Amino acid sequence: MLFNSLDFAIFLPIVFILYWFVVNNQLKYQNALIVIASYVFYGWWDYRFLSLILFSTIVDYAIGILLQKIDSKNHRKALLWTSIFVNIGLLGFFKYYNFFVDNFVQAFSFFGQDIQPNTLNIILPVGISFYTFQTLSYTIDVYRGQLKPTKDFISFAAFVSFFPQLVAGPIERASNLLPQFYVKRQFNYTKAVDGLRQILWGLFKKVVIADNCANVANTIFNGYETYSASTLVLGAVFFAFQIYGDFSGYSDIAIGTSRLFGFNLKQNFATPYFSRDIAEFWRRWHISLSTWFRDYVYIPLGGSRGSKWNQVRNVFIIFIVSGFWHGANWTFIVWGVLNAVYFLPLLLRNKNRLYTNVVAENSIFPNIKELIQMAITFSLTVLAWVFFRAEDVTMALNFLSRTLNLSLFTLPQVRPTDVFVFLLIFLGIEWAGRRHLYAIERLWVKYPRFIRLLIYYIIAMVIFLYGGKTQEFIYFQF
Repeated sequence: MLFNSLDFAIFLPIVFILYWFVVNNQLKYQNALIVIASYVFYGWWDYRFLSLILFSTIVDYAIGILLQKIDSKNHRKALLWTSIFVNIGLLGFFKYYNFFVDNFVQAFSFFGQDIQPNTLNIILPVGISFYTFQTLSYTIDVYRGQLKPTKDFISFAAFVSFFPQLVAGPIERASNLLPQFYVKRQFNYTKAVDGLRQILWGLFKKVVIADNCANVANTIFNGYETYSASTLVLGAVFFAFQIYGDFSGYSDIAIGTSRLFGFNLKQNFATPYFSRDIAEFWRRWHISLSTWFRDYVYIPLGGSRGSKWNQVRNVFIIFIVSGFWHGANWTFIVWGVLNAVYFLPLLLRNKNRLYTNVVAENSIFPNIKELIQMAITFSLTVLAWVFFRAEDVTMALNFLSRTLNLSLFTLPQVRPTDVFVFLLIFLGIEWAGRRHLYAIERLWVKYPRFIRLLIYYIIAMVIFLYGGKTQEFIYFQF
């Protein structure tokens, strides 16, 4: 079920009314309703894959309880590896089986051996990468003694399948979200209004920014061999805003929807395109995934401890694994390697924690140095996004090679004026709200209520009148 669909527009109010007016003040029934609603939400896409969520839920719930009862270190490790094997095994089969088979065949073909592969027509379950990591974090935290296992199966099932963030995050930690299912929730008008405001901004990002940028980016990427270099650069820039508006828009809708039901999810994006170096970018982009890899892969590998060689190795591992998490294609691995290469000079010079504050924190506009830093970081990011968007590595290299000619200094052949205007307005609002959890959280608070409502009404009208051709959320494929 898409957030930007009529189905969801009907589904959400029904669940909201049942939650607050039918089963209100009955915690167990509220949690049970969330589980049912979440399974309906997910099953709307393909009910057959509900069994996967249920299976992962049962496995990690049981392992969590067993970890508390067993003291033997070896037995506890065996239980942990069982959880990892089951979850990563399911993820690997559905997402990477054909990738490995195809590359295995190509490797043998290189040496003159012709073998017939047995590939399968596998449908990738929506959101499997997200809920797999969410359940894994629970088991790992219980194993480490950082979290007590739950004996409340309904609460745990609600945590795993919580519909606002089920299919595209944020990837919530059990330590943050699970305890919220244990406590009685009271309707909070202020929180609900804030949630609606964040949903509105998320829909604007998705429908007006991402979908309109997608129309332009798709046209240019699909016919890149016929366009000038300047047009190709424009297409890459538009894809950068497409993927940001699409994914951060989803996160805003997910977080806002959660607040309607009394839950607080963690921030997932913090104006990453205003970053001054690539390290800052990765602290601001897909925060829930970046911190997941940091805590469960990077730090266990040694993190920033040890020799520089170990640090470099760990950085490359984390970025390559992150790239591979995104999809079974060499383009994502190259994208990960590129970001590791960008990160390397900062690591070697111990500059990777240089910028932890907001750019131009105490001023309205950035200075010249900050402008140059943001421009360079954004340009490097856009270059890497070309690999993310391309169908294969060859296409990405051809696309980039065609930008290296004098037509780079001509006017683009595609000039969508309306999209440019929306982007300028969008960037202005994002800049003004860069200090907040989402751009319009605190903007206009000093204005009279009538003015604020008028602004929100205008945003809603823009969404209805100028939304681009409906596109699926990009991260559904991951």
